[in-house]
Amino acid sequence: MTDFDLQDTAARSQDYSPDHSPAQWRAHFMESGLQRADLDSDPICQFERWYRFACATEIPEPNAMSLATVDGNGQPWVRSVLLKLYDQRGFVFFTNFGSDKARQIQAHPRVALLFPWVAFARQVQINGRAERISTAESLKYFATRGRGSQIGAWASPQSQVIRSRALLEAKVEQIKQRFAEGQVPLPDFWGGYRVVPEHVEFWQGRDNRLHDRFRYQRRTDDAGWTIERLAP
Repeated sequence: MTDFDLQDTAARSQDYSPDHSPAQWRAHFMESGLQRADLDSDPICQFERWYRFACATEIPEPNAMSLATVDGNGQPWVRSVLLKLYDQRGFVFFTNFGSDKARQIQAHPRVALLFPWVAFARQVQINGRAERISTAESLKYFATRGRGSQIGAWASPQSQVIRSRALLEAKVEQIKQRFAEGQVPLPDFWGGYRVVPEHVEFWQGRDNRLHDRFRYQRRTDDAGWTIERLAP
C-alpha cells in the first residue's frame, strides 16, 4: 500500500462528500452501528475510511488527536496535536525535541492517541510506541509549512518558561532577520515522531450506551492483525 498523504486524502475525500449535516450523520451512525463485516482486515485501511469521511464534512480539524505520554515520575500527560502524515508504518506528528512531550517520549516511548470525532459519535484509539522519523522525512514536511510556521519553529523554546509574549515576538523578528534571504532551514531540534500502532480500537456510539467497539491487535508473529469485539 502506498503512503497516505493528508492533502491527498483530503482531495480523495470528495468521493465521500456527505449530503447531510454532522448531526444527521451522527444519528445515522448511531442507528446503523458498526458490524464486524463492515471492517477492513487492516486497521490503517479502516482508519483511512473513517478519516476520509471526517475530512469531507464540516467538522473543524479532523486531524486533531489527543496524545498521552508518561513522564519519569509516572505522571500521565495529555494534549492535542495534529496528525500530519500516516501510512502502514504509523501516525506522524511534529514537535520541538526539547518539548515536554518529546522528553517524556524519550523516557517512556509507549504512548496513546485518540481521535475524538464526537460529532459522529465516533472515536479511534491507538496504542503503540513512538519513535523519531528520519531527518529526510522531517525536512520533506518542513518544506511544505508556511514561512511563518517555519520561523515559529525556530523562535519558540517549546515548553520552557518565558517571562512575556513580547520576548517571544522579539525572537520571531530576530529569526525573520536571520533568514531574510533564502529558505528557512530545518532546525536540528525539531522534527517528527511516528506512533507505531500495536492496538487500534474503533468505537461507534449507540443508543442506551450499548456502543460498538472493535479492537485490532498486532499478532506477535507480525503476520497481520486479530480483530475482537469488546463489550461497551
